[in-house]
Amino acid sequence: MYFFNFQGLKVSLITVVYNAQDTIARCIESVISQKHPDIEHIIIDGGSTDNTLPIINRYRSSISHLVSEPDKGIYDAMNKGIKLATGQIIGTLNADDSLAGADVLSAVVKEFIENSAEAVYGNLLIVNLAGQVKRKWNSKQCGVNSFNLGFMPPHPTFYCKRELFQKLGFYSLQYGSAADYELMLRFMHQYKIRNFYLNKVMVIMQGGGVSNSSLINRVKAWSFDLKAMRQNNIMVPVLALVLKPLRKIYQYF
Repeated sequence: MYFFNFQGLKVSLITVVYNAQDTIARCIESVISQKHPDIEHIIIDGGSTDNTLPIINRYRSSISHLVSEPDKGIYDAMNKGIKLATGQIIGTLNADDSLAGADVLSAVVKEFIENSAEAVYGNLLIVNLAGQVKRKWNSKQCGVNSFNLGFMPPHPTFYCKRELFQKLGFYSLQYGSAADYELMLRFMHQYKIRNFYLNKVMVIMQGGGVSNSSLINRVKAWSFDLKAMRQNNIMVPVLALVLKPLRKIYQYF
């Protein structure tokens, strides 16, 4: 059992950004507004060519680490951030996203303490450019067979203990846009870490992820998903592959 002092538990939040001048300020401000007293905000910029960096620099005193250099994509940048992190808990917040209220990180830390969790995740709202809610991704507690039935927590809400990356590995670039799915699958299904579902909207996400941007990318994502499932001992990978997108249907109602 873990015995943490709430005030002394640091959260490292990693934001990966590239040319996000329209959204990065909102993202940073949502972190600054958090009530939790110990936050390390790490921003990994891929060498933005728009006004992103000048905007970030306006908040420089609130940012623990800022790296701006070319990378091999989102998950390579996330790995860079993880290696810089010093918090006991690590999460990610994309440059287009924002935390859904000032108490999100306090609620996350509370669940880590009260449930001796190694990972915590919650719910996600997906909005359009006008801020209108298009999808509500309400997750659930992960069971023994959840991933076998196509389950996936919303990755932007996923927080885990820093030590897990040292023990179980980082984001694997060989899975392309499915690297986030593979990491959660590896941690939660393959290694069965203690995870807890926080029934709370944690993140407001703008638009869709990389894998949803075109049919070609969607087909590539399916192939990466299937590869991840086979690597991490999903019972019937093809069944899980079919069920995984079907789980999204209820998010529109």
